[in-house]
Amino acid sequence: MNVPFLDLNANHRSVQDEVLKEWQDVLDNTYYILGPKVAAFEKAFAEAHNVKHCHGVSTGTDGNHLGMLALGIGPGDEVIIPADTFIATAWGATLCGATPVFVDVEADSYNLDPAAVEAAITPKTKAIVAVHLYGQPADMDPLLAIAEKHGIPLVEDCAQAHLAEYKGRKVGGIGAIASFSFYPGKNLGAWGEGGAVTTNDDKLAEFVGMFRNQGQEKKYHHKVYGHNYRMEALQGAVLGVKMKYIAGWTENRRKVAAYYDQHLAGIEELQLPKHMDYAKHVYHLYVVQAPDREALGGYLGEKGVATGMHYPIPNHLQECFAHLGGKKGQFPVTEQLADRCLSLPIFPEMNEEQMAHVVASVKSYFGA
Repeated sequence: MNVPFLDLNANHRSVQDEVLKEWQDVLDNTYYILGPKVAAFEKAFAEAHNVKHCHGVSTGTDGNHLGMLALGIGPGDEVIIPADTFIATAWGATLCGATPVFVDVEADSYNLDPAAVEAAITPKTKAIVAVHLYGQPADMDPLLAIAEKHGIPLVEDCAQAHLAEYKGRKVGGIGAIASFSFYPGKNLGAWGEGGAVTTNDDKLAEFVGMFRNQGQEKKYHHKVYGHNYRMEALQGAVLGVKMKYIAGWTENRRKVAAYYDQHLAGIEELQLPKHMDYAKHVYHLYVVQAPDREALGGYLGEKGVATGMHYPIPNHLQECFAHLGGKKGQFPVTEQLADRCLSLPIFPEMNEEQMAHVVASVKSYFGA
């Protein structure tokens, strides 16, 4: 049998009738940009994350940029970012003219290493970005303590972590400001591009609301420099419908992860992801480590099991950042993950037959 890495068709079918009804309403009322559908989604998303403000934006990358801009990040500033993350995290800093300073991650959580953060701080450091990688929150308390000690803001990149929790608190309102992505493959995905910025700070929220909308305080009153980072109403409508189901979908992801945890345990050559005690993981990805990741992935492909690689080239070794002087061996944990990580299929609609086939195929490869 074939098991897709992610079954977007199954997800679309489950909400298609509701979404098309909402889309017809958008077309009938011609609220194509922002408007009531986006506003309703923003309210629901903010409530779900126990955060005061949510602004829907055009993409998660734009959300990263807006978060940095709202904090006043600019040329000459440094922003600490994990080396093991999707490159869009770094664009938030570079689009402001700032320099990303990459640091290593923890071997167990795959998230930002507080000791590495402390060692990287300089007088130019103006922000720290904690990425909640693969859906598991970073260890926020020590990072918050470092940020407070040095008087710099802690930013959350929640692109993969919708509804994730750190010590009982939803992500998105723990740091000064946060960004989310609604790229179609995310746990909460649009039918196109989309993102959001969340914060509990009224002034930061006011800036984000203006900047995304041409810098306008109200129509034709441009209070600050701005850009067009607005969310389209059609995407707001999709996300508004999906908000009714995201909690259940998240629990289904946890069930798939628990099945893998149980049935893949004991394979000596395979390292399973570690669920940290302080976190409530939402499993955007289920990432294992294997000595020969390419061989395992190739074998699974022959068995009809689709896999993914996140992320095979660390940020400090990307060609676009060569001028920063990153070198092989600089961040050993990140580089090990880049060489060994393989993402197994995980999606809310996954059934037990599909899960069993993935497990059987993995065990067959290892002769277990």
